[in-house]
Amino acid sequence: MTPHLLSVDSLSRDQVDHLLRVASRMEPIAQRRKVTRVLEGAVLGNLFFEASTRTRVSFNAAFCRLGGSVCDTTGFTFSSMAKGESLYDTSRVMSGYCDAIVMRHPEQGSVAEFAAATHVPVINGGDGPGEHPSQALLDLYTIDKEFTRLGKSLAGAHLLLTGDLKYGRTVHSLIKLLSLYDPMRITLVSPPGLEMPSHLIDLVTSRGHRVEQRESLASDFSDLDVIYTTRIQKERFTDEMSESFNGISQDFSVDRAFLEARCNATTIVMHPLPRDSRPGANDLNVDLNGDPRLAIFRQTDNGIPMRMAIFATLLKVEELIEKDLREVRWFVPKQIGVDDSRF
Repeated sequence: MTPHLLSVDSLSRDQVDHLLRVASRMEPIAQRRKVTRVLEGAVLGNLFFEASTRTRVSFNAAFCRLGGSVCDTTGFTFSSMAKGESLYDTSRVMSGYCDAIVMRHPEQGSVAEFAAATHVPVINGGDGPGEHPSQALLDLYTIDKEFTRLGKSLAGAHLLLTGDLKYGRTVHSLIKLLSLYDPMRITLVSPPGLEMPSHLIDLVTSRGHRVEQRESLASDFSDLDVIYTTRIQKERFTDEMSESFNGISQDFSVDRAFLEARCNATTIVMHPLPRDSRPGANDLNVDLNGDPRLAIFRQTDNGIPMRMAIFATLLKVEELIEKDLREVRWFVPKQIGVDDSRF
C-alpha cells in the first residue's frame, strides 16, 4: 500500500485481499475477546470538518483497541482553518503531533491536498461527494462474511445499488472496489438526477462487469444477493435542487414489503448509515429491524476490524498482532443488540 489511504484507486486486488485477511485476524480484538497493545504510545489525529458519528467513533475505537490514543477535532469553528490556515500548514503541524491522521472534509480533493504535505499516514474519512475508501473496504468485508455464511460466491453475484448514487461517496468507492473482482451483475436504481456518474459505470463495464440502470424498484429482484441503499445527500444540494427533490416517490424506499414481494430469503440488505428513520423518509425502512437479512449493524461492527487492519498495515504492525494478545478482563455481553440475529 501507499503511505496513505485516499482512494480505492490506490489499491490492487492483492492489497484488498490482504486487508480482508488482516481484518479477519482482528476479529477477536474487535469482538472484545482479546486485547492487544501493539500501538501503545501511538497517537491518532482525527480531523473531522464535516459531521460524523459512526466513522469518527469507529476510527477512534479501532485505534484504541490497538493500544493507541486519539486526539479529536470536529468542525471548522474550533479549528485554526477558521482563521485562514492552509491545508498545507495544518497538515505539517498535525503531523508533528500524530502518528496517523484520519481526515473528513466537505470538499472533494481536500484530503489528498492535505496528505501531499506529509509522510505521516493519512486516511480519507470522506471528502465531499468524492470517496470513502475505508467504508468501501468494510462493506466488501461485510459482503465477504455474509457470502461465506450463506455459501455464496462474489463471482457472478447480483448486487443492487440504490438511492443517491450521484453524491453518495460510499457507493463511488464500493463500485470501484467491486470492479477489481470477477465479473458480477450490478443494477443501479436512483431518482432522476441522482444517477451514478458515467465515468464510474464506464470503468466497471470496462472490467467485464454487467451494469444495468433501472428507473425504479418496481422490478423482479428474486435473484438478488445484496441490496446496498443510500440516503439522499440533501446537504450537497443547491437550493434549486432541494426544491426539485422534495417530493421523491416512495418507490425508492426499501422496506419489508419490497423485500418480501421482490427479493428472496437470502438477500442481504446493507446501508452505510445514517438512515433517515423519520416517517415518510425515502430511505431504508425501520420495519426491517429484527429481520436477519438486515446486515446494517453487522456492517457497522465490521468497521472496527477493518479499520484496525488499515491502521496495522499502514503502521506496519500487522505481523505483531498474535504475539501481543491477552484475555479481556471486563464484562462483555454475549449479544450486543436486542434484535441481533444468531447464526
